[in-house]
Amino acid sequence: MRTLVKVQVPTPRGNKAVVEQTIGKVIGDFMERAKPEAAYFGAESGQRTAYFVIDLKQSSDLPPLLEPVFIALDASIEFTPIMNLDELKQGLSQLRF
Repeated sequence: MRTLVKVQVPTPRGNKAVVEQTIGKVIGDFMERAKPEAAYFGAESGQRTAYFVIDLKQSSDLPPLLEPVFIALDASIEFTPIMNLDELKQGLSQLRF
């Protein structure tokens, strides 16, 4: 299932990871495991924020994907099922009123 993963890193912990030069490795390792079809980085509410679009095969994939990021960066992580336009059209075509 296509899933949007939003990762937010608290500023103090993010600053420490930047100074220690570990933030790139943590994000790189996550991307190697998750193989996102898209990745975007910015700031939201004053925190370093990353957005990844991944294909989540099953819910049991979440712990090995996300726990290292939680632990290394004290991150808050949200994930939301999402669709592309073709998937939305397919879903809408199945509606019967």
